[in-house]
Amino acid sequence: MPSWWQNKGNIINCCSFSPRRLPCAALGTELKAERADGMLKEKMKVEDQVLEKQKQVVDDITSVHRITKENSVFSRTDGGFVSLQYTEEDGEIKVYNRITVHRCFPHSDPTHYISIREPEGDGREIGLIDDMDQLPEDTCAMLNEQMELRYFTPKILKVRHIREEYGYSYWDVVTDRGTCRFTVRMGGGSVYPIGKDRYLINDLDGNRFEIPDLYKLSAREIKQLDLFI
Repeated sequence: MPSWWQNKGNIINCCSFSPRRLPCAALGTELKAERADGMLKEKMKVEDQVLEKQKQVVDDITSVHRITKENSVFSRTDGGFVSLQYTEEDGEIKVYNRITVHRCFPHSDPTHYISIREPEGDGREIGLIDDMDQLPEDTCAMLNEQMELRYFTPKILKVRHIREEYGYSYWDVVTDRGTCRFTVRMGGGSVYPIGKDRYLINDLDGNRFEIPDLYKLSAREIKQLDLFI
């Protein structure tokens, strides 16, 4: 009997089992497709949640909350700082144990558009005061005290001498707070106008000095300032 005839049964058996394995393969493919579809839906759900959180952050950053005498209570803390109890539009009351006070236009409009911020992190803005005059007197005094510390700017009444050396200038001046010496980096940005005949000077340590009226100085003093104005 030929060998191929002897193996006929095995050949038939192998052929007969092949069709039975096809449904299993198809089922496996279907399960993989369902699993992939489930993973895709889960990924899309997570992405939607992330986008929603990002939208909330953007809305929070771009929206301006107005602080008025009706929705705010400022208080002094034991450490000499200022705290705020703020009622949001939805009625939720938030308490900030410490706040910082910033002028949006410190030189041109010091009593309007006062930004109240958190001190930590990036100084997130809590809200904006449109007009300080609309707040109670004691609150104005409290906030002005904080801003005086932040924007401490002695006024230069007399320029005694300015010496230049190696890209720096060394100033010897008389201010409304007394005699002062400071160093300014030569180049743009250290001395700039903030109004008609008014100039602001930033020294190397970040201190600010103001020339309230350039033409109240003598001709000799103005000549020393020629390189800066």
